[in-house]
Amino acid sequence: MKDAIKQHLEQPEQLEKLYRTNKIQFRKAFDAAYPDIRQHPVAQAWQARLHHDQQETSWGTPRERWLVVLLSIIAGLIAKYPDFAGLEPDYYYQRNIAFVVFPALAAYFAWKQLLPVRKLLLPVIATVLAAVYINLLPANDKSDTLLLASIHLPLFMWTVLGYTFTGRQFRDYAKRIDFLRYNGDLVVMTTVMLIAGGILSAVTIGLFDLIGIKAEEFYFRNIAVWGLAAAPLIGTFLVQTNPQLVKYVSPVIARIFAPLVLVMLLVYLSAMVYTGKDPYNDREFLLIFNLLLVGVMAIILFSVAETTRHAAGKANTLLLLALAIVTIFVNGIALSAILFRISEWGITPNRLAVLGSNLLILVHLLMVSFHIFQSLKDNQETGRVEKSIAWFLPVYSLWTMLVVFGFPLFFSFQ
Repeated sequence: MKDAIKQHLEQPEQLEKLYRTNKIQFRKAFDAAYPDIRQHPVAQAWQARLHHDQQETSWGTPRERWLVVLLSIIAGLIAKYPDFAGLEPDYYYQRNIAFVVFPALAAYFAWKQLLPVRKLLLPVIATVLAAVYINLLPANDKSDTLLLASIHLPLFMWTVLGYTFTGRQFRDYAKRIDFLRYNGDLVVMTTVMLIAGGILSAVTIGLFDLIGIKAEEFYFRNIAVWGLAAAPLIGTFLVQTNPQLVKYVSPVIARIFAPLVLVMLLVYLSAMVYTGKDPYNDREFLLIFNLLLVGVMAIILFSVAETTRHAAGKANTLLLLALAIVTIFVNGIALSAILFRISEWGITPNRLAVLGSNLLILVHLLMVSFHIFQSLKDNQETGRVEKSIAWFLPVYSLWTMLVVFGFPLFFSFQ
């Protein structure tokens, strides 16, 4: 829709038809296109119109609200299933935590995108097969492949969510970038909701405590769990119906955290050298090092997506390039450490999983860094950077599928 808006700037009737077809999607696409067309009088008129309409909070249609309520109840029931079935919570949540959140979100977007039945078959079959498969894996607390499958299963379900989010345009790079932006906006909105819910919970428990009633266990087992299960769905509903709520917050957070993360990485690497700590001989340190790498990579992708949406200046693009280069250096340390451990002690499921993840992140970082550098060198738009990010997302999905479904069989459930 972003390209269609640009094409029809001289045709007000067509713009009005696009707007009436899907008002929410039009607003999001227009905001993405506005930095490139801000000089056009028609664009300025639509900017004033859309922002005037956004002053009030929208609560969607009655059908949409009822759908959110129904899906929230279903998510809560899935979260409470161990209590109903008498299952051990640790056993259940290790394998099934992803099914509390992602199927409800996928169902919401399938409804929003008006996906036909044939398009729904793939996400439904994938979800059912994943649920059956993960719960049929042998119960072995010492199984590395079970732990890896459980850790990567939410990432697989995130892929299923991405498919339903993009709808009929899952091959469209712009829709994939929109999905990344949605994830960033959802994190912001859900965090705000959880902070508010935490304050409410503390006040509620404190008030009951004042009158001699210990409500902690009852509250968290019977009330808080429903709120936690519903929070991502309600956050998604608010973000989709009111994109103006976070469209200014997310880029601010990206611009604040990108330099902070860069400074943190530089200080951390210096402290690592000073203390003599290294990931080559310390398994726990290597694990934390890789978690740090994954977190920084996520921040880079989110920051780049927000930068391209809001047409940030050259200084901010240089900052992202510096952050990517430092992260490549960190990735190189982690990659050499895992190769060292494999050469010394051989292949294990954990080492192979970390090796594969590091290689994928390294290749992706190199691609993103190259295109950021090209955009700076040639004074081009950051569209190629977006494309390099979006193109690589299915590669992560394929690797996740291999770890979840292939590793347990390949390593004989070790």
